[in-house]
Amino acid sequence: MYSDRKKRKTGWLTLILALALTAALLALLFGHSGRDVSEEGAAAIREAVRRSALQCYVVEGAYPPDLQYLKDNYGLQINTEDYYVAYDCFASNLPPSIRVVGKGT
Repeated sequence: MYSDRKKRKTGWLTLILALALTAALLALLFGHSGRDVSEEGAAAIREAVRRSALQCYVVEGAYPPDLQYLKDNYGLQINTEDYYVAYDCFASNLPPSIRVVGKGT
């Protein structure tokens, strides 16, 4: 009878430890996935701005002076609720510097 209680106690302890380990691994996995999504979103915005600026350069022969020009003339849409976008155009014949940062980071 004593050995049955000991086995039951050991079984419960093993189950609790396994559940705790599983919960910790899931929390770690989902914590990183949110960060990856944010980074992918920033990369997608950066690429969209770069492509729009390049299209403007091909069509007009000069890079656009600012993001608003791309929004007005090339239909660029940016998620400004979640990301900051810095667009610096040094000269009309040089590619602009584009930086995208998530607002939550």
